[in-house]
Amino acid sequence: MTQSRASQVSLDDTPYYHCICRCVRRAFLCGIDHYSGHDYEHRRQWVVDRLAILAEVFAIDLCAYAVMFNHYHLVLRIDRDSALSWSDDEVVARWTSIFSGHILVDRWRSGAADPAEACRAQEMIGLWRQRLFDLGWFMKCLNEYLARKANEEDQCKGRFWEGRYRSQALLDEKALLSCMAYVDLNPVRAGMADRPEDAEYTSLQQRSQALRSANATGEPSLPRLLPFVDAQQIETPDNRTLCRVRLLDYLQLVDATGRAVRAGKRGTISAQAADLLQRLNIDERAWLRHMAPRRQRIPLAMGSLARLKAFAAATGRCWVAGQSLASGLG
Repeated sequence: MTQSRASQVSLDDTPYYHCICRCVRRAFLCGIDHYSGHDYEHRRQWVVDRLAILAEVFAIDLCAYAVMFNHYHLVLRIDRDSALSWSDDEVVARWTSIFSGHILVDRWRSGAADPAEACRAQEMIGLWRQRLFDLGWFMKCLNEYLARKANEEDQCKGRFWEGRYRSQALLDEKALLSCMAYVDLNPVRAGMADRPEDAEYTSLQQRSQALRSANATGEPSLPRLLPFVDAQQIETPDNRTLCRVRLLDYLQLVDATGRAVRAGKRGTISAQAADLLQRLNIDERAWLRHMAPRRQRIPLAMGSLARLKAFAAATGRCWVAGQSLASGLG
């Protein structure tokens, strides 16, 4: 039975979520349709451009993304604390940058509203604030925009996406890293690129380009990515970083995992990545088994066994799938 999105998102357990959305039937998000011969490759930029806008409006950070032929992957971090700290004027400015405002809010900001109108305007601003860190509203603003644009280009009507987006809670650092690596390796596994840094319209290529060129991070067409820690940074609760892992360590981890999984040789993982796995207390065999291509429905959440049980209790469930795998990941 379809479950409400509210029952699948628990910000008290984790701010990190993996989202997947797939096109309906044979619709192409991007790439070349070999049946009709139409080239939809330009639609990749649509996704990236829209993500760049939404990342600046919402209190939701982009950790990883990959735009495939008929679906896309996102790893997102919901920053509720930032949204709650915004002033009312900032909430209004962010909301009205992509949506229409309201006359009562305009009257309240100009000082012309009476007490009843001011109270109603405050209620509306509070609702907008809640929506600006809501995962469902972020995905709505992305998917509806893409669907309308694609249908207009195709001169057709109807559904463009096969259904609601799927979300997966990432309950700890190990789950976050493994999911990000899975997303960044998707184009390699699909045969779209030989190396992950060569796969276009992916977060790993964007991070790799930023390392090679300081100008890459300033391009307006690229969405803002939540950074990894750097070598000199001291971790504090207020740091807006992904996790304790440095970017270079993560790139080594992705590269080694990709080569190991593609070749089917679990003992060929590099020494640098093995050190990282040991530092995070991740079993190497469990990691590679988890990173293998997935043929079944993704579990609702990823994380340690204890975190999975806590997430199940917080979302009103007796259990969540993936507990046998979680026991191997610690």
